[in-house]
Amino acid sequence: MFRAPFRRFAYRAVVVSAIAAAATILPGSSVATRRAWMTYAGTAQHDAQAPVRSQHIYGILWSTPVDLQPQYSGTILYIHYGSPLVTLANTVIVTVKTGQYDGFRVEGRRATNGGLLWAQATDYSLPYHGWVPPCGPTLTPSNTVVVPAAGGTVLVISNPDSTSPTVTRAAFFGIGAYDANPGAFDSAVRISTPITCDRLGNLYFGFVVTDVNPANLTSGLARISAGGVGSWTTASAAANDPAIRKVVYNCTPALSRDNSTVYVAVNENDWPGFGAGYLVGVNSQTLAPISRVRVKDVLYPDNDAILPDDGTAAPTVGPDGDVYLGVLENPFGYNHLRGWMLHFNSALTQTLIPGAFGWDDAASIVPPNAVPSYHGSSPYLLLTKYNNYAEGGGDGVNKIAVLDPRASMIDPISGASVMQEILTIAGPTPDPGNRSPDRPDAVREWCINTAAVDYLGKCALVNNEDGVLYRWDFTTNTLSESVVLTPGIGEAYTPTIVGPDGTVYAINNATLFAVGNVN
Repeated sequence: MFRAPFRRFAYRAVVVSAIAAAATILPGSSVATRRAWMTYAGTAQHDAQAPVRSQHIYGILWSTPVDLQPQYSGTILYIHYGSPLVTLANTVIVTVKTGQYDGFRVEGRRATNGGLLWAQATDYSLPYHGWVPPCGPTLTPSNTVVVPAAGGTVLVISNPDSTSPTVTRAAFFGIGAYDANPGAFDSAVRISTPITCDRLGNLYFGFVVTDVNPANLTSGLARISAGGVGSWTTASAAANDPAIRKVVYNCTPALSRDNSTVYVAVNENDWPGFGAGYLVGVNSQTLAPISRVRVKDVLYPDNDAILPDDGTAAPTVGPDGDVYLGVLENPFGYNHLRGWMLHFNSALTQTLIPGAFGWDDAASIVPPNAVPSYHGSSPYLLLTKYNNYAEGGGDGVNKIAVLDPRASMIDPISGASVMQEILTIAGPTPDPGNRSPDRPDAVREWCINTAAVDYLGKCALVNNEDGVLYRWDFTTNTLSESVVLTPGIGEAYTPTIVGPDGTVYAINNATLFAVGNVN
């Protein structure tokens, strides 16, 4: 069911050493580079590309709750769950909501059978919110897990592949300051985005401040270097606009391909809502502002686009450095609440061809050779959600799409010039609640915000609100494999990921499912 948008380290001691890439041959696959799934959408650029050929999704290997007390609104879950991660040694990192409205722990589980290796409570508390935000951890190149914690601090969990990892606390404003007065920070400062780690081990995340505090922090963007030095900048300084109040909730920072620039969206809201704002680029070392662009509606360019705090849209950086960001349309709802996938050059000085859908979505990168029918010249393609919400005035034929970011077409819904559709496919399950004589083909929607792309297998792994995980085969443009996870439920959008052994992971109805070959 559509959820309308208006509803509601300093490291004390960390030795940074790169994880060596290892080659492997999996059953039925070609040689590939095995790597960890380290952060939201896999990499700091949010490629969402599988590290190896994915396993067949023949059945559920194991499952585990990601929410011990899910709060339903009827049959709908208004919550965004943190992305699972997988280490190179094949330990699955899972964040679990433990309370009704707050409270989290992090678990390390064996990818082979889901067996629990360890569990670590975090004192992280959610910021004030509409839809429940995620508790979003990351992995570092030194194979530590970094998890949001209280007062804007993070927990650093070393040796996550063992049964007895070690835990330290770090703070971007100095751990000494936090230790001197933890209560003051706990009540005033909250991490508000998933954490991103770049390839050197530096951490980035948004935070919100709601009260005075000993470090005089104001809502903005934090950095903790791999060497343990913390720094931060206000959201208004990043945008060079005093009207800007904070980083958009849940907007996972992204890094440029050379790791020199951090991209994130900022808006004018003091509290969660639907504000105007910018996509900004700041220096990844100093957080000094480099570039900004006021995000605008596609058909009404005099209007600011909407940057909602209820979504999870995050920037994606293409192989050519172009930057993509999903927004909502303004006037609100005229584009069937699909929003736009805005598209800019790396300097944010040129506005390029947009995508026809952007609400609560981060684009995945698709190599052209993964789509045999594609004969264009773009060095890469994009996979995005492509729903056409009946509740927003659309026909209810909810799709996913592979798009060419360098070629355009006229969108039949809005009349805007948008990215060329290369492949689209509709959800397979009828949606009786939205079918009518004027919407006879309405189907359940795709509940993804970033979908794993298996370029070796020429496919993507996508989750649907019908409770089924599908393999979308780019060669045949069919849903060639599927596995039933749950009876289906309306829920906030979730990522799919692929581990270093090809196991596929998807969240549905407050449960993480590991899916793959079943003997």
